[in-house]
Amino acid sequence: MNWGNKLVVVFVVFGAFIGYLVYRAVTTKYDLVSKDYYKDELRYQDKINSQNNASKISAVKIEQDADAIIIHLPQEQKGFALSGDVFFYCITDEQKDYHTALQVDSTNRHIVLKKSLQKGAYNIKMNWQLGTESYYFEEKVMIR
Repeated sequence: MNWGNKLVVVFVVFGAFIGYLVYRAVTTKYDLVSKDYYKDELRYQDKINSQNNASKISAVKIEQDADAIIIHLPQEQKGFALSGDVFFYCITDEQKDYHTALQVDSTNRHIVLKKSLQKGAYNIKMNWQLGTESYYFEEKVMIR
C-alpha cells in the first residue's frame, strides 16, 4: 500500500469518526433543569428570601420508611394553615420528577407514598406559605 492509499484510508476513518460524533450529538437526550429558566432567574431573590425565612425556624426533617417519605415541617408552624408544594426533582431523568401540593396532617407532617416515585437520587424542593411569609427548603435524598 503506497502513501496515497494510506492517506485516503485515514481520511475515510476520520470522516466516519466525525459522522459518528455528529450522530451521537443529535440523538443524545438531555433535560433542562427548568423550561422557564429565565423567569426562574428573575425570581431567584424571592427564593433567597424564602430560604432565609426557613433558616430562622426549626429545620425540616425528612425520613423514609418502607412505604413512604415523611416530611416533618417546623413545629413552630403546627396548627396553622400552610399552603405550598413539594417537588421531587430527579437529576438524571425528567420523566421521574414528581410534583404534589403540600398537605399537612395534624402532626405537621406531609407524607408521600413511595409507589408514586421511582428509585434513585432526588432533590426535594419545598415552597410553602404561612400568611404573607414564604419559605423554601431543599435537600438531596436517595429513594430506596
